[in-house]
Amino acid sequence: MLSLQQLDKVERLPYINREQRKAIDGLIDNLANAACKLGKDETERAGILNYVVTRLTLRLIPQDRYWKIALTAGVFSNITSEFYRRLAAPYEDRKMKEQGDVFS
Repeated sequence: MLSLQQLDKVERLPYINREQRKAIDGLIDNLANAACKLGKDETERAGILNYVVTRLTLRLIPQDRYWKIALTAGVFSNITSEFYRRLAAPYEDRKMKEQGDVFS
């Protein structure tokens, strides 16, 4: 079970303010540009993305306690849900309108 101090940190973890974004966005852009040059296609880039995210995660949140592993898994779950909600669902809605709904 998380202590109150740990829980307080967990509640704040996913949010990043504008100043923090500004400080890190250029670094992310540089990394993304390098990854695009290294990967000749989307399949290779997916492997590079997996590697980059894994390495970054291990540096930011060392996995030496169960609660850190659980916290990290929760972050990845939220990333997946938000990615689907923002990108995949609208794409599927457009395609459903273009090609017809399989459920009707």
